[in-house]
Amino acid sequence: MFKISSIKKAIIQIRKCTKFIIIIAISTMLILGIVSSFYKPIYAVTLNGELIGYSENKSELQKRINEYIENGDEENVAFVEIDDLPQYKLCLLKRNIIANDDEIFKAIAEKGVSYYKYYAITVDNTEKLNVATFAEAEEAINKLKEKDSSNKDKLGVIEKYATEQAEYANVEKVVSDLYEKKVVRKVVTGSTAVSATGTNTSSKVVNLGISLIRPVSGVVTSRFGARWGRGHKGIDIGAPKGTTIYATASGTVTVSQYGYSGGYGNYIMISHGNGVQTLYGHCTSLLVSAGTYVTQGQPIATVGNTGNSTGNHLHLEIRVNGVAQNPQNYLY
Repeated sequence: MFKISSIKKAIIQIRKCTKFIIIIAISTMLILGIVSSFYKPIYAVTLNGELIGYSENKSELQKRINEYIENGDEENVAFVEIDDLPQYKLCLLKRNIIANDDEIFKAIAEKGVSYYKYYAITVDNTEKLNVATFAEAEEAINKLKEKDSSNKDKLGVIEKYATEQAEYANVEKVVSDLYEKKVVRKVVTGSTAVSATGTNTSSKVVNLGISLIRPVSGVVTSRFGARWGRGHKGIDIGAPKGTTIYATASGTVTVSQYGYSGGYGNYIMISHGNGVQTLYGHCTSLLVSAGTYVTQGQPIATVGNTGNSTGNHLHLEIRVNGVAQNPQNYLY
């Protein structure tokens, strides 16, 4: 009897609790219904702590902002940089509050900085003309190579970004402006005029009997001949400090010397036979020692600013039987 009585009491208690829960649920639903008739959930959007509007769908709004950052809304825009992004807070506000996603997007977009992508066509690492797409750059360079432009091996392309639109050239203008007709240098052997400084001052070009390659890539900053009231026995090629210098031709290193060395600074001299020598001055470091046989294109030193020098560059000389020749008759 005791057990049956306990079970009855438990059932009565459960029924009471169930009724209470049902009453609470109905009351809650009634309250929510009343509230929802006057209020709605909406996101308050702030930028730098300042309220700029309301959005009913923050996911769609943020997706729109992200797409704008990635692609912009103008031609040739690579991306848009926006430092401050919006913050969202879910609120329960009166139903007469209207979402203004377009105004929010506009306010955020106005804070952005657009970066335009374009391509600079270079000659010997110097930017010459800009084109809008890589395809145009590639087409222009291929056409210059087909025309056998003398600068075809110096052409390059650099991807660029800027906050302002660049001035673009079309393929035809690039080809027209950058094409260089090949000039064939006529090699003349025979006597040459030699100045008191041991420099070939005539217009005749001495046949070296060997082919040379460029020891370093760069721009000629000082040419052969008269300079500062005296003869400049070589040419200067500007290049960053530490740039590798390569042997212009095979030969034996006759000098590898650190120090001031009469203004050359650290320098290398190579004998190529038949009285032909090349000299590489103002180096930072010397990679080969005297007596070493080097092959054409072998690293021998690095560009520097040693000796009587005003900036990082390679001073290159070509000598034939001790007479300095103009390197630009053979290189650059």
